[in-house]
Amino acid sequence: MPDITLNRPIPQSQTPTRPQRFLAACRREAVDATPVWLMRQAGRYMAEYRELRQRYTILEIIKTPELACEVTMQPINAFDLDAAIIFADILPLLQGMGLHLEFLKGEGPHIDNPVRTPADVDALVVRPPEETLWFTLEAIRLARRELDSRGLPLIGFSGAPFTLAAYAVEGGGSKNHVRVKSLMMSDPGTWRMLMEKLSTVVGEYLLAQVRAGAQVLQLFDSWVGQLSPDDYRAHVLPWSRRAIEIARAGGAPIIHFGADTAGLLPSIREAGGDVIGVDWRIDLDAAWRLLGEGVAVQGNLDPVALFAPWEQLQPRIQQVLDRAHAVGRPGHIFNLGHGILPQTPVENVKRLVEFVHEYSQRLGE
Repeated sequence: MPDITLNRPIPQSQTPTRPQRFLAACRREAVDATPVWLMRQAGRYMAEYRELRQRYTILEIIKTPELACEVTMQPINAFDLDAAIIFADILPLLQGMGLHLEFLKGEGPHIDNPVRTPADVDALVVRPPEETLWFTLEAIRLARRELDSRGLPLIGFSGAPFTLAAYAVEGGGSKNHVRVKSLMMSDPGTWRMLMEKLSTVVGEYLLAQVRAGAQVLQLFDSWVGQLSPDDYRAHVLPWSRRAIEIARAGGAPIIHFGADTAGLLPSIREAGGDVIGVDWRIDLDAAWRLLGEGVAVQGNLDPVALFAPWEQLQPRIQQVLDRAHAVGRPGHIFNLGHGILPQTPVENVKRLVEFVHEYSQRLGE
């Protein structure tokens, strides 16, 4: 049964203000203004990040805690955001299991020993995240020291079991995911063995991030929208749920995000999460009503909208906030429907963050 007490508005005098508003929204409590953070808020659209990338590869930044902390703080220093997310990537987790990962210029991630057979799955090792992903855990500790002085929370994250399986089996990005879906459909024993290992590593990694200092977790299932609802429920939902259940021991709120998931939202909620991320392919109010009470939502501006002139961008932001307000319950976190794209105008990011706060405060008056 959902904890319906969290849906009750709290007295205005007790309404959390900026330092607490993101965590309060995760708990579906009333806030003074809608909190906002942006997926990939640290990255290539920022000149500060591009300057670092001229000197270091992405894996060098991720695996050097001081650099990862520096990049984590870049958007916090530039914008009035309500949370930071640790600068990392979902794929070093696969490196720790024995896969050979590199990022090829112009092509993205590449794994030269992909998982294709039962023997390949059997060869994957499950080791403690403190051994394989120590650099991100240390970056979290460093970032918390920076953020605590500002009263801002830190988000940790991991790829979800299916999305990690997609990279592991395909050997990189894919348009149709033929190999991973074929394995899932044709060899249930091998699939189960693969997902059992991945869900264990994901859950333990998320739990380790909380112990290192992350106050909220996000599970990214970027490729799950490639599945039918039946396949998701049969072959993926149990493993996402297992990872979330392991991570829950840390006590941090969990955001569960999948891209292109309008047809999967009830099942994603069933898999677990205190907050369900929504992309732009469904209206936010329709998604929230579909999900039902007892869960917060995150989203859902199209990232491409940030390329529009402010006169066209501002009404789109306002529409997302209006739709959330129309549902009539607390628990909306403003975000994009996926990550910020390269070449996004920095000024539009700044104005978006300011407008979300200002307009949502007016809505709540």
